[in-house]
Amino acid sequence: MALTAKTIRTMAEASLPESDLFIVDVAVSDTPVRPKVTVLADGENGISIDQCATISRRINKRIEEEFGPDMAYVLEVSSPGVDFPLTQPQQFKRHTGRNLKIKLQDGSEKTGKLEEVTDTGINLLEEIKQKGKKATYVPVQIPFGEIVKANVVISFK
Repeated sequence: MALTAKTIRTMAEASLPESDLFIVDVAVSDTPVRPKVTVLADGENGISIDQCATISRRINKRIEEEFGPDMAYVLEVSSPGVDFPLTQPQQFKRHTGRNLKIKLQDGSEKTGKLEEVTDTGINLLEEIKQKGKKATYVPVQIPFGEIVKANVVISFK
């Protein structure tokens, strides 16, 4: 029996030490000898190193119980980096008030300030730039199903 992302996700979700934490992504490399298991977790207020360590210990224990103590793998549990796309509604909520760059299903892109997160999508104050004119801002609603990729825009101003 091999480690799969689905199996690890189930183990990871059962290993969360606090209810405000959630799993963002799980990946398992296809290396047969010693696969690398990567678990990205986050929380409504971020996630600490201690919380990541707790999740890691709990997943290790579950893997040992499920696959035996001789199972060879590398496990990495961390928070998604600032360059990792937002994928969960909880992540969007945490970034309310920040600027996002969003790629949509139709291939278009929108950039603007995340105003609100609803059950079905986000409300964005889209920045419309016109050459030689001051930028204008238009409110738009974007359903989660239309979002292909969403990243926080980092500003050093």
